[in-house]
Amino acid sequence: MTATPDTRPSNPRFSSGPCAKRPGWTLEALSGAMLGRSHRAKDPKAKLLDVIERSKAILGMPADWRLGIVPASDTGAVEMALWSLLGARGVDILAWESFSKDWATDITKQLKLADAKVIAAGYGKLPDLSQVSGDRDVVFVWNGTTSGVRLPDADFIRDDRAGLAICDATSAAFAMELPWHKLDVVTWSWQKVLGGEAAHGMLALSPRAVARLESHKPAWPMPKIFRMTKDGKINEGIFRGETINTPSMLCVEDAIDGLRWAEGVGGLKGLVARSEANLAAIANWVAKTPWVDFLAEVPATRSCTSICLKIVAPWFMALDAEGQAAAAKKLAALLEKEGVALDAAAYRDAPPGLRIWGGATVETADLVALLPWLDWAFARVEAEFAKKAA
Repeated sequence: MTATPDTRPSNPRFSSGPCAKRPGWTLEALSGAMLGRSHRAKDPKAKLLDVIERSKAILGMPADWRLGIVPASDTGAVEMALWSLLGARGVDILAWESFSKDWATDITKQLKLADAKVIAAGYGKLPDLSQVSGDRDVVFVWNGTTSGVRLPDADFIRDDRAGLAICDATSAAFAMELPWHKLDVVTWSWQKVLGGEAAHGMLALSPRAVARLESHKPAWPMPKIFRMTKDGKINEGIFRGETINTPSMLCVEDAIDGLRWAEGVGGLKGLVARSEANLAAIANWVAKTPWVDFLAEVPATRSCTSICLKIVAPWFMALDAEGQAAAAKKLAALLEKEGVALDAAAYRDAPPGLRIWGGATVETADLVALLPWLDWAFARVEAEFAKKAA
């Protein structure tokens, strides 16, 4: 049986959300938080604007785009976009993992848009992107957080499109290059690539999206936290740090700390390089490890953040669905018991396996230290379950 590895990851936090804090983080990073202050006061409001401006600069967002802090994490940002912008045209929805399927459900069953087409694919694959029409709106994730499948490019989106391209980029922003000229709405949350805290979303709007906001009135009632216009004009305050609801100034301080760290490691290029190095480390191991493979079937679509792995050992494949789920659960449990990988199990709706976060806050050395432990845990699961598959 595989020997117990000698080295352990310094940080075993490989969760895909909330994700690992940036290297060297301590509570001291929050000492400047504007606690006990109104978020509408001058200094706290300046902190909120700081998050917006630093984010735009690091991401290379075009100057004419608007960026705001909104309630309820990335989910809130996506829902705000869907409820506010859809209905003016037909909409294509790309769905290839859990969250994109959630957006498809919301559009077809909650908003009940009659002219909505779901273009779907199973875990590990991308849908047929050629079915996307530039005359319709399109809703999609850039990176499938629960499948480990990302878009290799945005060539399927026309430059002369008439519809809006609405992109949930929560596990892509700050780790992957986003082609802003192909997008109209982009959303993300603080707790992904920069390791921030929960409950706050970011909503970016192109001039085309703003024009839609000001020209289109949805057919349904709009909850207060979704309202971005007043008297037919966009509420500019939202994009200057005047949040719709009360933000946590502790979380705001943490977001600023993460952004400062991002600037210190080379901005977007440095962040992308860190994430891609993590993917490369796992890819090198997968290439020489017979029992495991990427869930993403095409190499160009493999995520460098939510790295999803499937077990392909013959004895595992011979198990029924219940047996596979039990074996994969045991594998993740062994890693957690040893304190070498916390929260590394596949997403609950995804095929049984592992999901290892490789975003920029994860040190490649920790991933390299983890890999022998994966072999160690697999050997123990194999010893227990292989006989059940015979």
